[in-house]
Amino acid sequence: MNKETLIQVHNRIKPLIHNTPVLTSQLLNVKAGCNLYFKCENFQKMGAFKMRGAANAILALSDEERLCGVVTHSSGNFAQAVSLAAQKLGVKAYIVMPKNAPQVKKDAVKTYEGHIIECDSTLQAREATAKKVKDEYGATFLHPSNQDEVIFGNSTAAIELLEEQPNLDIILTPVGGGGLIAGTALAAHYFSDNCIVIGGEPMEADDAYRSLISGKIETNEKTDTIADGLRTHLGDRNFPIIQKYVDKIIRVEENEIVEAMKLIWERMKIITEPSCAVPFAAVLKYKDEFKNKNVGIILSGGNVDLKNLPF
Repeated sequence: MNKETLIQVHNRIKPLIHNTPVLTSQLLNVKAGCNLYFKCENFQKMGAFKMRGAANAILALSDEERLCGVVTHSSGNFAQAVSLAAQKLGVKAYIVMPKNAPQVKKDAVKTYEGHIIECDSTLQAREATAKKVKDEYGATFLHPSNQDEVIFGNSTAAIELLEEQPNLDIILTPVGGGGLIAGTALAAHYFSDNCIVIGGEPMEADDAYRSLISGKIETNEKTDTIADGLRTHLGDRNFPIIQKYVDKIIRVEENEIVEAMKLIWERMKIITEPSCAVPFAAVLKYKDEFKNKNVGIILSGGNVDLKNLPF
């Protein structure tokens, strides 16, 4: 793994992704006491950064593998990302989704011609169903966050951010499965001189925070957080990268997430998921740590259930 690998990945996926805008807000800068640069992956194709990893993972397959299709299990953004990337590349996508996944997400997968296979809403059922599809059709399994090709694809959001703002002191991302923060940490390591990476995590799903302390992958007993994209845990491919290159993880409370989300909607006039607000909430919580610094925040996505907003 080196800088050249990430450059190749970025060049390879460019035809399938948007180079998303970086937005600023003078008012939010004053409120946070630092210079904020928001990388808006809510404007990415299918509405989230996941398109980057999915595109790279499918592009990395051999012609033979592409003929047999791909399979993933996801109730959210990765399901849509794999469906869209596969559609663009003429590859069959089998998407294992729990029966209780929001209808709006199932509809989005169908729009991108993903073939949905429903299962019970446990991780065991998801994994078993995906394995069955893999065995039956010879499809290649794509993991939403714990796969090198996905992590490398995810790194391209921070690469673009650093190209536009090379003087960043810190980049923050939300932490769920660990694929975004691992990719971001690699990008900061190879494409900046001294930019550090910090994760934002809900107090109600703080497995990554605990994992960095214990030195092994921790899981959550319960994940009662509004940040639904962050209810997953780290994997053996991304955790070593996080251990090596991520400075730390800051935890925030549910009310802090809601307030930060509200500010982004009100002041920046853009739609973002609750997960996006977690790193911004971390900056607002510990202003002294970020004072007068140049701070990048990756807004991970904008696929929101508008009937179920927290405000």
